[in-house]
Amino acid sequence: MENALIIGASGGIGAALCAALSARGVAVTGLSRSADGLDVTNEASVAEELGRLVGPFDLIFVATGALEINGAAPEKTLRSLDATAMMDQFAVNCIGPSLVLKHSLGLMPRKGRAVFAALSARVGSIGDNAKGGWNSYRTAKAALNQMIHTGAIELARTHSDAICVALHPGTVRTPFTEKYLDRHPAVAAPEAADNLLGVIDALTPAQSGQFFDWQGKPVAW
Repeated sequence: MENALIIGASGGIGAALCAALSARGVAVTGLSRSADGLDVTNEASVAEELGRLVGPFDLIFVATGALEINGAAPEKTLRSLDATAMMDQFAVNCIGPSLVLKHSLGLMPRKGRAVFAALSARVGSIGDNAKGGWNSYRTAKAALNQMIHTGAIELARTHSDAICVALHPGTVRTPFTEKYLDRHPAVAAPEAADNLLGVIDALTPAQSGQFFDWQGKPVAW
């Protein structure tokens, strides 16, 4: 791996990925809303910021996401479902990474190994959902998983060695999760970044379009 692009580079996992890759000697380009004005939910912003870049990048990692948006906490019941909050979840957790994928195609090499990865979440798994709740976040992540799977099919037609995956980082101690950790075991962002990069290192093109956890184990759709 020589050149990496991290979207959401100012966040807990994004910043840790930048640090871990830099320590490996990888040339890292980081973009974020706070530092660069990149709004992944706005296609004009995505097109402008990514259009300034010169590839190719052999890793493009979308580390953006949100669990609570504009004060709307994850729902505990269907009675709490709110249309605006649900649309906000889709904008950040599905539409944003999807737009980045669309505008990343020209930044990836046509030949040779390259990886496009987006942070998903195990709670976005339909098959693994036994508890319910968190309706909007779960549904947005499930939609992201479908976009990654579908995008991988199209990507393979033009980038035969490319890998496009959704990754579950585990529970990570960041401002993103601090209100919801409770007693769940969690790891620091640098450890999560190392785990995710270890998974990425081991991926092959035959695994493109799939969903993996931080141990490299497949997650049910």
